[in-house]
Amino acid sequence: MSEALRAPDAPRPPREENGRRRRPPGEQSCYAALDLGTNNCRLLVATPSPRGFRVVEAYSRIVRLGEGLSQTGRLSDAAMDRSMAALKVCAEKIRRRKAIKIKAVATQACRGADNGAAFVARVAEETGLRLQIITPREEAQLSVAGCMSLFDRQSDAALVVDVGGGSTELSWVDLKGEGLDAKPRQFAAWKLPIKAWLSIPVGVVTLAERFPEGERADEGWFRAMVEDVKARIADFPHAEPMREVFASGRAHLVGTSGAITSLAGLHLGLQRYDRTVVDGLWMDRRDCEIAADRLLSLTAAERAQEPCIGADRADLVLAGAAILQAVQELWPCSRVRVADRGLREGLLMSLMSEQQRRPRRRRRGGASKFKPVSE
Repeated sequence: MSEALRAPDAPRPPREENGRRRRPPGEQSCYAALDLGTNNCRLLVATPSPRGFRVVEAYSRIVRLGEGLSQTGRLSDAAMDRSMAALKVCAEKIRRRKAIKIKAVATQACRGADNGAAFVARVAEETGLRLQIITPREEAQLSVAGCMSLFDRQSDAALVVDVGGGSTELSWVDLKGEGLDAKPRQFAAWKLPIKAWLSIPVGVVTLAERFPEGERADEGWFRAMVEDVKARIADFPHAEPMREVFASGRAHLVGTSGAITSLAGLHLGLQRYDRTVVDGLWMDRRDCEIAADRLLSLTAAERAQEPCIGADRADLVLAGAAILQAVQELWPCSRVRVADRGLREGLLMSLMSEQQRRPRRRRRGGASKFKPVSE
């Protein structure tokens, strides 16, 4: 068990003389990545594999940590309690899997809330999890890292759109640049060929709160959301050198978020969400527009009955569709690749590569071995 997770009164596992926990023969080392966002709490526990990693535990719960934050500037007691309950589940799963390295991060809600740091301290006290509030730049880099395997390497560029609950990160990636083919030991998220990146403090929760739906969604209300997002992106100059690549059709989008995967499930007509058919799905721009139009034709109650949306996302999915449409109008691409992956996968890749790069320490008898470390 990592020291990053142990509560003060938790029993210590048996140790060898050199301080390492005794791991049963044949047991693989587990790594844990936890992402506490504005809307979701997500966990992945995985073991290394020749192709990257193999997931042994996954958990996701909508907690709406940022609910009401845009109006009050603070995390509410109810939102923190919901999130704490999910984090306690995550902590128990990590302990049970005996993860040797853990990276637990918090994003926009904790970044922007007046009491965000106090909540992080409370999480450490009650669960033993040490959340790190990462910057928007780190969030963008890790999301790109998590989506690397979905890039069409026949294209020249990709725009990764990571739609969160409280912010949206856009990363323009040079698919012919160095860093995408790095071996695990040389991999580093900050070395990826990201030519420009932008973070706007607008996600599905904040946009939905800014534009309450009322009794029924309509085209004018949806259009207002699209224009609001476009106004925040339009004057960003740093990606302009890549404009010609997009204009000539040599680029594609990668969309990662619960709202975008819900759109994909609706597009496919799935009777039950299936990650294996959604993750990596190609949609064209017209597919996205048709899915958004269908959502607009439904009431919130009808959207809640859709198997790939449900009650938890019924009031947020159109905000996600509006963000995606705003990006598509400003950076037109004929193709969008749907990603049911992102920041957590990027965290896992970084953790495993860091472990491989650690310098070996000499032991008695001349042998050398990696020593588990805590984040």
